[in-house]
Amino acid sequence: MSIMKRVRDITVATLNDMLDKAEDPVKLIDSYLFEQRSKIEQAEQLYRQCMTHAESMRRQYEHAEIMAEKREQQAMTALKAGEENIARLALKEKLIHEEKRDQFKELYEKAKWSLVDLEDQLQQLKSDYDEVLSKRQYYAARMESIRLQQRMNERLGGSAAGTERAFRRLEDRILDMEFEARSLGELRRKTQETLYRAGTAVRETLETELEMLRRKLEKEGWTGQ
Repeated sequence: MSIMKRVRDITVATLNDMLDKAEDPVKLIDSYLFEQRSKIEQAEQLYRQCMTHAESMRRQYEHAEIMAEKREQQAMTALKAGEENIARLALKEKLIHEEKRDQFKELYEKAKWSLVDLEDQLQQLKSDYDEVLSKRQYYAARMESIRLQQRMNERLGGSAAGTERAFRRLEDRILDMEFEARSLGELRRKTQETLYRAGTAVRETLETELEMLRRKLEKEGWTGQ
């Protein structure tokens, strides 16, 4: 697991835990989005630096390849002219350039794979940011609904209407607001739904393994006492 992915997983888990306890989840989400935006910008800067490095490696190995070919042509020309010593020197430099070419080509290939991995992680960070941003808009709307209901409740509480029907309506509104206030934990439950299903699968596997162990012990004479 890469360092960037591990940091991302810890951050998301921390956000879910804090949302369950937050009085104002919108402010908490805004703080999270600010931090994530900073991380995305840092990752983008690192990606640009890696691209520059990879391009430098590519130019190095291509230049070495050109020089190796050039020295081979010079060696052939010298040999045709009967200059064997010059031909040997040219071939020696050719070998040096070929070694340099192979070294920088290997570095370039590694740099390309690093770029692919970094780009995938950067896209995941951006996807997470967009997902949380969407949830922020949803929770902002819900919080505004609660505030409006509270204002409506205050107005109704100060009115002169004292009939049983009016009090029933007032009670219904208060119950709705209480339900909305308690429902702030829904985000955590939704985001942990996958973990719950995984936990259920683990428990089922454990029960199966336990039953197999019982049968094995019974074959060996265990009575279960």
